[in-house]
Amino acid sequence: MSDDSLSLSRSLSSPLRICIAGAGAIGGTLAVRLAAAGHHVSVLARGQTLPAIREHGLTLHDLQGTTHVRPAADHRPSFGVQDVIFLCAKSQDMAGLLPQVAPLVGEDTVVIPTNNGVPWWYFHREGGRFDGQTVSAVDPEGVLAGAVPLAHIIGSVLFITAEVESPGVIRSVNPHLMVLGEPSGEISERLLRVRAAVESAGIEARATDRIRDKLWTKIIANISTNPLSVITQGTLQQLYGLPELREVVSQIMRETLLVASSHGARVDIDPLTFLQLGEAMGAFRTSMLQDLERGRPLELAAIGDAVLEMAERYAIAMPITRAIVSLARFRGEAAQQHSAQQTPALPPAAKAA
Repeated sequence: MSDDSLSLSRSLSSPLRICIAGAGAIGGTLAVRLAAAGHHVSVLARGQTLPAIREHGLTLHDLQGTTHVRPAADHRPSFGVQDVIFLCAKSQDMAGLLPQVAPLVGEDTVVIPTNNGVPWWYFHREGGRFDGQTVSAVDPEGVLAGAVPLAHIIGSVLFITAEVESPGVIRSVNPHLMVLGEPSGEISERLLRVRAAVESAGIEARATDRIRDKLWTKIIANISTNPLSVITQGTLQQLYGLPELREVVSQIMRETLLVASSHGARVDIDPLTFLQLGEAMGAFRTSMLQDLERGRPLELAAIGDAVLEMAERYAIAMPITRAIVSLARFRGEAAQQHSAQQTPALPPAAKAA
């Protein structure tokens, strides 16, 4: 073995300093798996989750059994410069999160967004006619592109279904898969190092030179089910299995496939297989339906609006998709208003505290 190969082999197997920014269902899953594999994991958390992690740690129930870890946790970026930062927040929360993690970013830090939908960095080193442009729906003011230099970004596509049972306790009933790729398509040493770290954590990990192909695979799955689940409150099994819902899902898929192919993506799963795989995932509620039920903002900008924006770049009409996204937005805003009305007002002294 050459000196270079030996050095690479050692770097691939060395524990990494990894920060998980956001300890919800996905962030919690990654934190548990990576910490259990021996990596130095810290968690940037807030709300009820932070004291839960500090007092009881994180617990994951998945196909590998029950795993419990006690990572460092804080609401401030107090962990020092990291090797890898996973951004595990909804797309609408990224503008607040990225400036928070900036102190953790060193010269060689890799930053990996895990959110759904079209990412703000989509056209960074894309190489096509829109190379270097922004996706206005997800970064209208350019805050995300300016918070952390795009050179630190590695793209990811997660096929992980998980739910938070209670703060610090996550359950996942399906296999874990993460696809990683440089925006430029390069198979770099840092890409291979992150892939090895994820693989060591018991998560199937793949490195690809065409990350946008996999992005569109996930985008198609998200846009065809998440907004529709908000309207129908149906599970994946119902959305993909019931004839009346399956047809709507299929129409949205066909519209989005045309947009993906116009942007040069090669989606290697045909619509019928997509439907079969989706139905097999069982009675799982989409992340958007979970947010609706909790009165939270819906991730429609990245999952819905950004895809419609991408379609407009090629003058592609998406009538069914546009209608479903609009109905989901109406339903989500109504749920938030109802939730706000149900929350009792705090007395002035409590507000000041």
